[in-house]
Amino acid sequence: MPELPEVEVTKLGIEPYVVGQAVSHLIVHDGRLRWPVPSHLKTTLQGQLCQAIHRRGKYLLFQFEHGVLIIHLGMTGVLRIQHRHEVPKKHDRVEIVFDEFALRLHDPRKFGAIWWHPQSQGPVEQLPMLARLGLEPLEPNFAGQLGGKHLHQVSRGRTIAIKQFLLAGHAVVGVGNIYCSESLFDARINPKTAAGKISEGRYMILAESIRKILLRAIAAGGSSLKDFVNSHGEPGHFMMQTKAYDRANLPCTICQRPIKQIKQTGRSTFYCATCQK
Repeated sequence: MPELPEVEVTKLGIEPYVVGQAVSHLIVHDGRLRWPVPSHLKTTLQGQLCQAIHRRGKYLLFQFEHGVLIIHLGMTGVLRIQHRHEVPKKHDRVEIVFDEFALRLHDPRKFGAIWWHPQSQGPVEQLPMLARLGLEPLEPNFAGQLGGKHLHQVSRGRTIAIKQFLLAGHAVVGVGNIYCSESLFDARINPKTAAGKISEGRYMILAESIRKILLRAIAAGGSSLKDFVNSHGEPGHFMMQTKAYDRANLPCTICQRPIKQIKQTGRSTFYCATCQK
């Protein structure tokens, strides 16, 4: 599933082709996504100028004058920029056509989603699915006191393991499974530690590690395990840089002891039992 770095890579890749461009028309090849593609989108978007693209968690927000188009990539979705006359590929579900290029949602498993939020219904940030999300870890001050203090405050009394606490997305968004293992390794925190038992000082270090790991992943084009490619069809290379994730039984880069692999709520966790206390 595309996580925050992959969605940010997608945003950065499509911005130069979409922002400032007017929609020529919309083509729905197969609108049976997680929820049906709104039937009115063809007329709603036609001729409208895309003013900006924002990201909130794993949601992409396309700002138009009269509303916001919201796209979630689901488990296998990717947004690709292609020439408008290029033949669509199998599993291309929806394409937004501009002057020369088309933005195509390619989604083999159809778990992605497209919504329209009219400006008349208020700020898009007030939608429940966006309002309940945690802090954005890419904000510069997240790695300062803000992120550490926030994580410490909302974790008080929580007996859930720190990895599950981060994955839930209510405290901080976008720290998916790969990036959880890597951030906790970088901060030297055992993934099984109860979130409520971690001190504010260690949360300060963790906040810095989270932002650093996510920025590193974005610079590497994200992580491609099976399906993810960027807006030009190229895979991400962060998996070549991991120090914990997917390195079971390989030597820790710090102490040379074998990296351990365990299951936490059905997800694989990788950590060094010596370095992460």
